[in-house]
Order: sequence, then structure tokens, then C-alpha cells
Amino acid sequence: MKNKIRPATSIHYRVEVADAHAHLFRVTLTIPLPAAEQRVALPVWIPGSYLVREFSKNLQCLEARQGSRKTVPAEQLDKCTWQIRCDPTTPLVLTYEVHARDSSVRTAWLDADRGFFNGTSLCLRVEGHEHAPHALELPAPKALAGWAVATGLTAQKVDKRGFGTYVAADYDELVDCPVEMGTFWSGTFSACGVPHRFVVAGAAATLDGDRLLADTRKICEAEIRFWHGSKKPPYKSYLFMLNAVDDGYGGLEHRNSTALICNRKDLPRLGEPKPSEGYTTLRGLISHEYFHTWNVKRLRPGEFDSYHYDRENYTGLLWFFEGFTSYYDDLLLRRAGLLDNAAYLKLLNKTINQVMQTPGRLVQSVAQASFDAWVKYYRPDENTPNATVSYYTKGALVALCFDLTLRSESRPAQGASAGATLDDVMRALWQRCKAGPMHEADFEQALLTLGHRSYAPELARWVHGRAELPLKELLQQHGVAVFEEPAQLAQRLGLRVGESQGVQIKAVLRGGVAEQAGFAAGDEWLGLEPAGSARTRHAGQPDGWRMSRLDDLLLYAGTAKKVVALVSRDKRLMRLELAMPPALTTWRLAVQDAGLVDQWLAPQA
Repeated sequence: MKNKIRPATSIHYRVEVADAHAHLFRVTLTIPLPAAEQRVALPVWIPGSYLVREFSKNLQCLEARQGSRKTVPAEQLDKCTWQIRCDPTTPLVLTYEVHARDSSVRTAWLDADRGFFNGTSLCLRVEGHEHAPHALELPAPKALAGWAVATGLTAQKVDKRGFGTYVAADYDELVDCPVEMGTFWSGTFSACGVPHRFVVAGAAATLDGDRLLADTRKICEAEIRFWHGSKKPPYKSYLFMLNAVDDGYGGLEHRNSTALICNRKDLPRLGEPKPSEGYTTLRGLISHEYFHTWNVKRLRPGEFDSYHYDRENYTGLLWFFEGFTSYYDDLLLRRAGLLDNAAYLKLLNKTINQVMQTPGRLVQSVAQASFDAWVKYYRPDENTPNATVSYYTKGALVALCFDLTLRSESRPAQGASAGATLDDVMRALWQRCKAGPMHEADFEQALLTLGHRSYAPELARWVHGRAELPLKELLQQHGVAVFEEPAQLAQRLGLRVGESQGVQIKAVLRGGVAEQAGFAAGDEWLGLEPAGSARTRHAGQPDGWRMSRLDDLLLYAGTAKKVVALVSRDKRLMRLELAMPPALTTWRLAVQDAGLVDQWLAPQA
């Protein structure tokens, strides 16, 4: 059935392939009833990715006209806003081009093989008309035979390949439905009675599409049932858009679709006996972005009740909306039957060690990390691990702590019904906030109601504080053994390095022996020689050793307590006296009590 829309008053965009080799889209924007001084603006960010990206840098050749092709001046007011003085009784038509050469999920791409765009990169927002119906027309490019279209927008009049006109209730919906174009692979499945489509661009001939669809269906059904039981989800259909490339990873959630990017080699392959580690990571990404359909696209920070596209939109709740989603993405793979307990604990183990190896966890709270996302998380440098903590990874561990604490405190007597869990809290928040804006006070109240006590102390320590989380105690209470094992050499030194061409220092971690010796990010570690009195040369013994990888340190240092590191910095050769690193440890998780672990992890009946 066609979407009911008043063409005379709708904002209309026509997006054409102007020149695929020049990577140019041409956009024609028609405003039926403009203001006398009509303003239009291109967003500076895209919801779900908290960085001002200045999309207007790619816009060029803006022209405005009315009536019989009469040109009217368009005055640029700032970096992303234009004002057109015009006759309000005559439709205003704007034309412009957008250069599209960003292969990420956040912006736009166009070449002779593929087209992709988010509305925030191409569609000027018409001030005063944001809540009017919007239409998007996609004419088939004549020079690119065989192309098709995939989008979550509602089709109004399209051909069998998807080219034609789509409609949206308002600007928010328009820019929340990205568009994929090209000769992609496509498959469909039904999850809990709802149609889903999966399209993949750039896949090799070895793609096992049946396996991808079957696994994704299990994920979708597990998450629909998590939120709604036997009821239907809050959308009529859903679209996955995956771009397979040589090297890339990421995703961006939307209200009834998601855009994904992965390494081509991580796709499931025909004849592959068991999932690769890369494919397990891809399934976790699929699970993560799909969970966002509920947790951030509908249940969302109160500050996101309405978006401001021209500036930063601050919230201190990304630890909940990204972190808790990061907790559930792998957990729901387990409940969907795509992981066993040991495989799940291996993924959790990786997250724990990532956080524990980040000195910034003792400097920045996860709530502050959420607020600072605009200036810190998306702009990493060599000091990032010392000054910040990820609201994804630590937020996931905060979710783990709340879940296991609730389970411990409400663990029923033998034969009694199960007590409260974080699952119950999430569903209670969905009901309490009516699938809409949420504040931290709502989370605190849901914990109080279901946990029968105040969790304000935990919120203060785990979310707003910088103390270590009680992970070991809680995991052991739920049947997980925690073993301390020798850490990797880089961690013991307090370094993050690259070893593709010698030993390149990427980051020097706070408090480590490398920092004490004077190492700096950007150094090239060339070699080592004995320190102090050990420099006395013995017959046949070289003065020093050339290093090609970090482990050479242990080979050549022997039993020495100190060595001299030979370092190149800004083309200068330096000698840094380095104490041999202490015996630090890292964690390894294992199932100790299978019954207790199953109560937490096993698929729900």
C-alpha cells in the first residue's frame, strides 16, 4: 500500500549519480512552500557517531532558482548553512553536488561499482519544514546497468530493482534510512514473523550466504524475544547492509536498518567446517547493531529526545546505551546457540583484559567518558590509553557487574522461581520510558524496584567513580574461575607497539618501566646493549644487538636487570636506560561450576 503523502507540501530530494568516476552525486531539492528568507543546512554529525564531521566540506556548486529557471542568490551564513531570499508563493529548487569518497558507514561513497549514502551527508535540512513529509527520488543510472537499491525507507513508486520514489514522515526518518546501490548479493529471511533482508557488497564468490542468513536469523529471534517475548518488534521490516572490504570494521545503527563494514575474509565461506574468529567477531557486530534497534534508537538518552544536527549533542549515558549493548551483543550470541560457554568467556576475557590494560580507567569515569566522546573517543592519540576509558568496553563490564550482582542478591532457594536480572531491568526500562527518552534516574529506579534496594552506591562507584570493578568476586560467585597468568611483554613494559617494520612505539602507558626510561610515542626501538658495568666487552661478545621484534629483548638481555635501549627519535639516536620489566599478570577465565554458569549464560527456556 502506498504511503499517504501530500506531494504539494512534501520536501522532495532527487539524488542522481552525476559522475561515478569523479565520485559525485547530484542532488535536486524542491521546497514547495519556502519561507521568504529560507534557510537550509547540512548536518555536522550523524546520530550514533559522536563526532562533528563537517559533512558540508563535500558539498559544492550550490545554486537556487524559482519559476522559469530564474536564479536567486544563496548566501552562505556559516560552515553548513545557507539562506535564500525568495518568493514564498513559488517553489524553490536547489541543486548541488556532493563528493562521496568515504567508505565508512557514516558518510557517502560513489564509484562505478557501488553507491552508498546517509541522508546526513547529502540532504540539506530545510529549516521550518523538518516535520513535513519528505520524499526521496532515486532515478536509475543509465550508465550503470544491473544496479539495484536497498533502503529502509518506505517505497512509494519503485521498479523491480528498487529505483524510484521513497517517502519519510519527516527529516529525522529520511536521514535515519541509509541507501545502498550497486550489484550486491541479497538474501531474505523471516524472524518471529517479520521480514528481514541482508545485502552484501564486495563479497567474494566463496560467500556462504545461507549460513549468514541462518545465523543472523537466530540473532534476530533471540533479541526480539529478549525484548518482547512472543510479541512483534517495533518495525515492519528490517535491512542489513554490509560492505565487505580488504580491511575495515564497524557499524552504525538505524531505526529499521543498519550499515556494516567488515573484512572480506571474515565472511562465512562455503565448505568452511567451523566459524572463523573473524566471523565470530562479525556476528557480534551484527548482534550489537541489531540490539541498538531498541537500546538507543527508541529507548534513548533524554538529551536525544530531539536531535540538533548543527552541533554536538552531549549525554553522560553512552556507558549505558553503548556499553550495555556491548555486554548483550556477545551474550545474546550465546543465548542464540551460536557460542558455547567457553567461547563466550573467551570474548569476555578479552574485554576485561583490554580495560585492565588501560591506565585511563583510573583517570576518567565511564560517565565522563560518555560526555567527552565528542572530543576524546573519536580523536585518539598516543595519550588516549593514559587519559581515557572506553564507554564501550568498561560500560560492558559495568553491565556485567549489575547483572551478576542482581543475580547474586536475588538468587532463589532451590525450587523457587528465578530472581531479578539485568534482562528484567532492560525490559522494565522499555516499559517505564515508553520506548522513548531515558534518564539515569530511570535506571536507578528500575534497579530499586527489581532489586529491592538502592543501587546508588554502585552507580557512584562503578559509573561516576574510577575505582576498580569487583569483577573477580562476582565471576567466581557465578561459577567462573579466574586465573592469573603471565602478561605479554608489551604490557609488562607498558608499551603499545607495531612490528611490521621493526619495533615502532605507538603509545607509552602511564607508570610502566618504558615511561620511566623515557620512551615516547613515535620512537623506533632499534636495538639494545648492556647497561652500566655490564658494558665491558668480553671476547667474541658484541657491543649490542639489533632488534626486529619486541621479544628480541628477552633473547638478548638474558639475566640482566637493566639494558640500554637504542632508540631513533626524530632521526636522532638516543640511549635510554631501561629496567627489565616486572612479572605482571593477565586474566584467563574458565568454567568452574557448569551449573552456575548455565544459570547465567545458557539460552532461556
